[in-house]
Amino acid sequence: MQRFFEPDGRPDTGSDHATSADVALAVNGMGTFTWDVTDGVMRYDDAGLAVMGFRPGEFDGRLETLSERMVAEELPAIQELVDRALRERSGFSLYFRVRHRNGRLRWTHTQGHIVRDPQWRPVRVIGVIRDASQELVAFDQTEQLRQARNDRRRQADIVGHVSDVLVPTVTVEDVAEALTTSRLLERIGASGIVLGLIDNGRMELVGSNGVPENLIRDFHLSRLDATLPLTEAVRTRKPVFLTSKAALTERYPALEPYVTRFSGTVATAYLPLIAQDTPIGAVGLTYAGGARFPPDERTVLTALGRVIAQSLQRALLYDQEHELAAGLQTAMLPGRLPQVPELALATRYRPTRARGGIGGDWYDALTLPDGRIVAVVGDVQGHDVTAAAVMGQLRIALSAYAAEGHPPATVMARASAFLAELDTDRFATCLIALLDPGTGMTSIVRAGHPEPVLRRRDGSSVWIATPGGLPLGLTAPGTQPAYPALETVLEPGSTLVLCTDGLIESRARDIDQGRTRLLDAITTGPGPPEVLADHLLDTMAAYTGEEDDVALLVLQRSRSGPDPAPQMEATISPADPDALGAARLALRTALHAWSLEALDDTAELLACELATNALLHTGGHAILTARPVRHGGRGLRLAVSDASPVTPRRRAANEQCTSGRGLMLVEELATSWGIEPRGTGKTVWCEISLNQL
Repeated sequence: MQRFFEPDGRPDTGSDHATSADVALAVNGMGTFTWDVTDGVMRYDDAGLAVMGFRPGEFDGRLETLSERMVAEELPAIQELVDRALRERSGFSLYFRVRHRNGRLRWTHTQGHIVRDPQWRPVRVIGVIRDASQELVAFDQTEQLRQARNDRRRQADIVGHVSDVLVPTVTVEDVAEALTTSRLLERIGASGIVLGLIDNGRMELVGSNGVPENLIRDFHLSRLDATLPLTEAVRTRKPVFLTSKAALTERYPALEPYVTRFSGTVATAYLPLIAQDTPIGAVGLTYAGGARFPPDERTVLTALGRVIAQSLQRALLYDQEHELAAGLQTAMLPGRLPQVPELALATRYRPTRARGGIGGDWYDALTLPDGRIVAVVGDVQGHDVTAAAVMGQLRIALSAYAAEGHPPATVMARASAFLAELDTDRFATCLIALLDPGTGMTSIVRAGHPEPVLRRRDGSSVWIATPGGLPLGLTAPGTQPAYPALETVLEPGSTLVLCTDGLIESRARDIDQGRTRLLDAITTGPGPPEVLADHLLDTMAAYTGEEDDVALLVLQRSRSGPDPAPQMEATISPADPDALGAARLALRTALHAWSLEALDDTAELLACELATNALLHTGGHAILTARPVRHGGRGLRLAVSDASPVTPRRRAANEQCTSGRGLMLVEELATSWGIEPRGTGKTVWCEISLNQL
């Protein structure tokens, strides 16, 4: 007797085993079948025949007869599953539908096991079959419920994701950019998007993705009464849903030349954007492959339109505020800059991206009667209208003090006292540079402000170490704090960059990184001041994120200008009795070299008075410097520096006094004089002119 084996390797006990299994299954309401793989005969018991819709004796055992009762579309998948089970020597389990005599389709479930011969070849399949219609009905209901839940979850995710994308947006440009990214289109299941805003009775397209470029170009600005989907959505305040290209072109004939370029089935949805009961624009969505827009989907898209409208309204208000703030700030800045032949000058102001966009940063430049130029940048504390108002007053005060001819240290001290007397509880930082375009001599004073940057003729750049004083306004009213000055020479072809801290500071980074980055940007930037200024703003914006407003002033001395003015310097020590005589001799030699011999006597007298005063009242050594000047003619500047911060005072001297006449002589013989604090003391200076003689 030939033995057969079950799929698990156990021997088949024969037909009695199968019959016993059939009886057990029938007791449980299931039918059984046996399929002889060799001759292709299929045998069902009575219960199995009932499940398949056959009456007793009606089924002839042929597979062709069996397939007539099944759904033709399902047969290939069933055949593939059974064939794979025979090849892989495994069982199978499958659902399929059977058409009964009354024409109704009923779901059945079949599970089969393969019996094999000693060579492990399949020879027979035995299994069970049952009516699964009730099970599949429940399954269908469960699947529909699950699908509905998934759809609601997906729809909620769409609205939530769009809301998250729009949260960080500030401007209308930000909103348009966020809505038209390919990633967002993928998340919401659309293939294209176009965003339009109402502008003076027209629909302006401000952003798009996945829409033909020529369509955007031709309908970039359309009248609101035009027969177009976005304008209709705005006019009617109702969304427009179209499920085919034919419906789209029939309703909007003007779009036919463009719609034909879409491949495949296309569905579109156009949503009005209404904020506070006012239409502000519309958004259009395109779906490749089509869409039916059931009620739930339409509800979600309508909610999506409300989310976009709220973000756009916020962005529109911000843009309006930003434009107003920028206009106010610009109105308070100088409208015209001085034109100096030996000097190229460029200025920039960029408001912050923060809400309001207004601050207290400013720049200024003015030409003095003697040809020198005063350059100023400053920053009033705060980002509000008060900061801008204080900035306007302070800028005018600084300009007035500088125009009066005061040296930078005095201008800064008076401006600090002025701000303190305004009693605004605001302080300000400031940087002043007084430059002689002809000689390059530059005096720099700063009040709590970043130092200037010098780019040399060879392209290298360096921060100019400048001693600084307190920010303006941090003094008691009626007092004038000391502000040390630094004197340097701006060589022909070199550039001086003055800026506010908004150009280098970022909340997320150390300020030293910003200082280093600015040096690199200046070093590698273009030469002309106008182009360099734009380069610095663009380069540093990526670093700072435009968190603060920026005032920028770039000065460049002409390469064809004269060489730096010559200068004489002598150190006078109280321990050396010959030092003062050597200084007088050096001064006369220098005056002869500069063709200023006519000033010999006056210059020597004033130099001796200033130096003697320093030696007597400070107890330390003094440094005498002299250099020619050309302010409205030819002249000489004398300066004596010492290490004492004590300021000399003019005293009234009578005929019996042996001292107290030094400053009186300076006042009488000099065209101008002053006292400037330094980082390590002070400098008393005076100027004399050939025009006086």
